[in-house]
Amino acid sequence: MTDLSTPPVPTIRALDALAAVIAEFNAVRPLETSIAVALDALRRSLDAREVSLWLHTADGLVRTWVAGESQVPEAAVTAALAAGDEVEGVRAAAMTGGDRRVGALVLHLGRPVERDEGTLLRAVANLLAPELAHAERSRQLEVEVAARTAEIDRERRFTEKIIDSLPLGLYVIDREYRVQAWNRKRETGMQGVSRDEALGRVIFDVLSRQPIEMLRREFDEVFATGRIQEYQMESSASGSARTFRITKIPMRLGDSAVTHVITIGEDVTEWREGQHRYAQAEKLAAIGTLAAGVMHEINNPLATIAACGDSLGYRLEDLQQKGANVNKDLFDYVEIIENEVVRCKQIVDQLLDFSRPRQLAKSRVDLNDVVEKTLLLMKHHGGFKKLTLVKELDQALPAVPLGNAEQLVQVLMALMINATDATDAADAADAADGQGTITVRTRTGPTPTDGAIVEVSDTGQGISRPELSNIFEPFYTTKAPGRGTGLGLAICYGIVQEHRGRIEVDSVVGKGSTFRVLLPTIEW
Repeated sequence: MTDLSTPPVPTIRALDALAAVIAEFNAVRPLETSIAVALDALRRSLDAREVSLWLHTADGLVRTWVAGESQVPEAAVTAALAAGDEVEGVRAAAMTGGDRRVGALVLHLGRPVERDEGTLLRAVANLLAPELAHAERSRQLEVEVAARTAEIDRERRFTEKIIDSLPLGLYVIDREYRVQAWNRKRETGMQGVSRDEALGRVIFDVLSRQPIEMLRREFDEVFATGRIQEYQMESSASGSARTFRITKIPMRLGDSAVTHVITIGEDVTEWREGQHRYAQAEKLAAIGTLAAGVMHEINNPLATIAACGDSLGYRLEDLQQKGANVNKDLFDYVEIIENEVVRCKQIVDQLLDFSRPRQLAKSRVDLNDVVEKTLLLMKHHGGFKKLTLVKELDQALPAVPLGNAEQLVQVLMALMINATDATDAADAADAADGQGTITVRTRTGPTPTDGAIVEVSDTGQGISRPELSNIFEPFYTTKAPGRGTGLGLAICYGIVQEHRGRIEVDSVVGKGSTFRVLLPTIEW
């Protein structure tokens, strides 16, 4: 009869080992720590040479945790698993989590493994398997979450990089008018505000220089209507007048009402000036076509009037010589007719030059020489003699490779005559005749396209901003009636354009004007 009161010693060892393992897993410790302690407890309880935990990886079975001497090779573990029994003193218990193999619990005693020790090994393997499977799933989930988080972060940084790289000022506000986005362009410039200072603040506090009620109305209209709003504004905050196109775009999170407003500010000064130059060129071309069609018709009656005026003058002189009493007013009328005919013929000649620009040969031109030739001609001008001349010529100025010196002298002379007239008018208004200054300056431009620059500045009465947009139009003049035809700047514009250059003007009323001619120093 078997004595059931005292179990065999191996069974007691197995139970003690199992109890130690269960106690360890009931303790509040990290899984890795619990496994290491449990394996060591199992080794000591069974007096084993090695107890190790192997996990299935893409590279095969890999020893991950070990208690003991780490002498069992992978081939022995694989053989023991395949045999389902002890192979060369090694017993391995497979661990599965659901339908997936997790790994194996390996026991190396250095002696035959008892049946209850094998049962213990399988029990501990079954105990470890779900813990390891759960840990693996958790690690996989953590890896997936980390990868997705990193991907979202990369996408966010990429989107921010795109927005920061735009040559536009961009910001976004929510319905509380608080700034939710602020790109790099909004941080630059004289009115730039850093992103850290702007984010989270009410937009009216950030853009404190702009009228609050106007801004609020603009935002409220986009929130209410859901329509894009676009308008232009002028600003001199940078020191010079600039034109900005402001666009407010509704943004929705989902299918609900407008939740945010995106505001984009774009500096369109150059674009607007380009549009103006294009419109100016079209207008000049149309007027040139018209002028070419009527010039000959005007010349014929002018010639007839001039001939009749001459004949009338001779008749009056003959009558006077014969003793007739000729009223002096008649001679004055004839003189007025002759003078006005001459003036009309000058206008006709200018229009002919304007409508049919002469195709003169182009060669290498030194702008400094052009300035000197122009000043030589201007010294005979009565008004110019009374002014102070400042000459600043850049001796390193590159030459204009394709230019016509005669035409460029014509441009500079027209600009200097205008500067003289403007300065004379300002001096007359201030009762300070002869105190004005004209500055002629040449300098090297920033790029070969604008490589040679000549400027004519005066201390005259200046040109108002509304007039600036019209000064290059034919027949438009800011001079007093009878002082100009309004064709000089239009002809200058055409000549400079023919040279593939451009002409700019800066003016402040009461302080003077600067006309700037920019010419290319590369062949075209």
